[in-house]
Amino acid sequence: MGVFVDIGRAAAMALFLASACGVAEAGTDNWRFDAGEDGLVSASLYATNKLFTGGGALGYSPILTIACRAGGEPGWTEWLQLNDAVSASRKITVSVTIDNDGKFDESWSVGARGRVLMRDGADGIRRLVPASRLLLSWRFGLLAGRGQADFDLAGFSEAVSQIAGNCKTDPP
Repeated sequence: MGVFVDIGRAAAMALFLASACGVAEAGTDNWRFDAGEDGLVSASLYATNKLFTGGGALGYSPILTIACRAGGEPGWTEWLQLNDAVSASRKITVSVTIDNDGKFDESWSVGARGRVLMRDGADGIRRLVPASRLLLSWRFGLLAGRGQADFDLAGFSEAVSQIAGNCKTDPP
């Protein structure tokens, strides 16, 4: 029962923050905006696919978040939120495909009990502004297999512009 109350509160807070951040722009309907007290302004998007946990009974969609911190370093960051932890402790190789234009590998940091993969810098955000699709793939562990998250980036450019405006900085 408590979990559903917390989810309900989170959903209500997300709706409030979305309206406070002006999410009424066209194209950003699938994005969830947040403005934290610590100056972090972010927009999050659920993957279009599901990953299945354990025995495959429960599924979840990874969440991609882009953010900037007003006056902070690094200015821009992106992260991938997972329910299942990866076994890496500091860095992990993530395969990236943007608009089916070929796959390349990047090193992402591992944080928050192995359930968050992060990459700092405006260059990662900049390359996604004109894109319509992002596919991320990674290994959960040596024997645990691969995870994959597929994102429809509709409204990405508008989300970046909105975040930049709230951070009082230029879009990447």
